[in-house]
Amino acid sequence: MMTIQDVAAARTHSHAFDEGNPLAERNTGRAMWLTIIMMVVEISGGWIYNSMALLADGWHMSSHALALGLSAFAYACARRYATDHRFAFGTWKIEILGGYTSAILLLCVAALMAFQSIERLISPLPIHYSQAIVLAVVGLAINLICAWLLRGHHDHDHGHAHGSNHHAGNDHGHAHHHDLNLRSAYLHVLADAATSVFAIIALVGGMLWGARWLDPLMGIVGAILVTVWAIGLLRDTGKVLLDAEMDAPVVEEVREVIAECDPTAIITDLHVWRVGKGKFACVLSIVTHSRMRADDFRKHLSIHEELVHVTVETTSIPPDELIPSNSGLKPPV
Repeated sequence: MMTIQDVAAARTHSHAFDEGNPLAERNTGRAMWLTIIMMVVEISGGWIYNSMALLADGWHMSSHALALGLSAFAYACARRYATDHRFAFGTWKIEILGGYTSAILLLCVAALMAFQSIERLISPLPIHYSQAIVLAVVGLAINLICAWLLRGHHDHDHGHAHGSNHHAGNDHGHAHHHDLNLRSAYLHVLADAATSVFAIIALVGGMLWGARWLDPLMGIVGAILVTVWAIGLLRDTGKVLLDAEMDAPVVEEVREVIAECDPTAIITDLHVWRVGKGKFACVLSIVTHSRMRADDFRKHLSIHEELVHVTVETTSIPPDELIPSNSGLKPPV
């Protein structure tokens, strides 16, 4: 016969819901150092050769070096504190916080690019086109290498649930989900590549046709593009940080499962939030006329591998204790 200690031990589980992304962490660090080297080269070259597009690309790259370092730091922190009991639902949101901060840095850089470009549009300076073009091409090559490093090392997550009194029974799955911290690093590299392309176009146009205005104009175009990307990243990471995901498909799936397994059940309270890449925690309260227990509902919900932490509270009211709503009587307490 099992003791209460045996049952409790069997139902103890880890709250480290996300397995991390070691390959992305390593490649983010490599991309950071490449970016730092090219940042110094481009800022120096833009200043020496009076190229606003090249200087903007260099300053833009400086923010990306910081953002890539932030992404690598977020990975390291999430890994280091994965078993820290202070984090009730794991450390995955450290990565999301890193991505959110990177998006804010992108907005700041976009504003700086726009300001400096407008300044140069009003007061143009002579540009050493040949040297600036060479540096812009080298910068683009570095950006493409970094983009290749970060191109798609998104972890394959193993969805599972926990067989405990407050968690669904074991059910292992395999799904490919998006890493928002890696996406933030990738967007910074793409923004760098885009501004490098714009710089090359502007410098070539200025050298061949004397269109000096192209240089600051491309800086403005690059600022607009970076702003759009940053807003998209802010929106996606902000939703996760604020647990604003009750419109996620898994919420409707929970409702469907409960309705199918017990047509008399009424969900009186439901909360779903993300705790990992493609992984969700769920807390729900159910009023039912059937004899189904909380464990029964958790067993049915376990078919959805993205639900890794499920808590169910049930209130069972036998049909013979129901009072017609038009009777004017109050139900017994």
